[in-house]
Amino acid sequence: MDNQRREPGRGLPVRYLLVFWIFVLAMIAFLDRTNISIAGVQISREFGIDNSHLGWVFSAFLIGYAGFQIPGGVLARRYGPRRVLAVCVVWWGVFTALTTMAPTGMRGALLVLVLIRVALGAGEAVMFPSANQFVERWFPMNERGKANGIIFGGVGLGSGVAPPLLTAIILRYGWHASFWFCAVAGVLAGGVWYLTARDKPELHPWVNASELALIVAGREDAPEGEAALSMPKQARTPVPWKLIFRSKEMMALTGSYFTFGYVSWIFFSWFYIYLAQVRGLSLKTSAVYSMFPFIAMSLGSLTGGVASDWLARRWSARVGRCFLPAFALALTAVLMLVGSRAQSAVTATAVLACGAGALYLSQSCFWSVTADFAGEHAGVVSGTMNMGCQIGGAVTASLTPLLAAHFGWDASFLAATLFAVLGAAGWLAVNPDARLKELG
Repeated sequence: MDNQRREPGRGLPVRYLLVFWIFVLAMIAFLDRTNISIAGVQISREFGIDNSHLGWVFSAFLIGYAGFQIPGGVLARRYGPRRVLAVCVVWWGVFTALTTMAPTGMRGALLVLVLIRVALGAGEAVMFPSANQFVERWFPMNERGKANGIIFGGVGLGSGVAPPLLTAIILRYGWHASFWFCAVAGVLAGGVWYLTARDKPELHPWVNASELALIVAGREDAPEGEAALSMPKQARTPVPWKLIFRSKEMMALTGSYFTFGYVSWIFFSWFYIYLAQVRGLSLKTSAVYSMFPFIAMSLGSLTGGVASDWLARRWSARVGRCFLPAFALALTAVLMLVGSRAQSAVTATAVLACGAGALYLSQSCFWSVTADFAGEHAGVVSGTMNMGCQIGGAVTASLTPLLAAHFGWDASFLAATLFAVLGAAGWLAVNPDARLKELG
């Protein structure tokens, strides 16, 4: 393998080329999952579904997504992120396309839509556990905040591009075309990933000796001396399920990520409709305005990842990995409360967008801490944590319209505010230096 490696030279390191492509996959994944809210008005009209029942369709995706987080992590660890991500992208494409095939006049069309969205969620569930398994193998610990910031920047960008892009497709060709576009884009991107990625840097012929040495030396499981470069394979150890579920860090991270999911899915599932129905904006104006929270998410994710690594190096892991996300979630709570009560649609959008950006300052910390904590079990542990996030998203997808219908939209945003405060408090219980392998 060493003889096949390219010579050291200039250019972007291979680990960053590959993590950029995970950024692309994340962007497409969020195109796939937010297209239902962009097309929600047309789908509601076509199938005669009110907002409460549309919330069931939104929640269905998240139920499938949450339920398969742990199996997704197990698959990523067993078969590697290269194959698992490639297969799951094809799965997304199939079920995204199937969404367009529910007959309008069919009895039980709502149930068909719900089942399709559950299956789509199950397929997408492997995305971020696989990405975290990749980061744990490919990045030294002091770069994991940045790597996760890049990956989750794709979440915001995909969601930000979705409103204007998919609205333009819907207005010109109908909502079915927007789903076909997402399906084809995903399959093409998944093919590129499979051809270029490898599960470990030791197996990739493009990785030169200096990059490999830097990666291996920065992993906590690195063996001593020159033996590091001659060990492409590691013996698998059983997943320590009892230690995972007894861990104070896992309970705190999962609880805090539940609140993160609750807040973020207000933007993913309801913000576009909120601007159109509550703030009285036109379809095109809503599409433009609803971009801003997602642009802020991308900027927040990238900034938070870089800041987390810098603060951890400059001060301590607790400051960079724990105090930063606690501050970010507390700031989110303030901005959600203020933005929801603004009189002007422009002011409300701007302040709420800042709240979304503040929320995503914390994003990379969740995944960096779980990668450091779990080591070789990063996919399983981060999948467990992410299950909490998606349950939070499923709750908000259905609870938000109910609160709005009975108490007004201010009550829906107040609930998000309270959850953000709880999420900030959860980070104070996390020890970023804890390690799963030391708990036994």
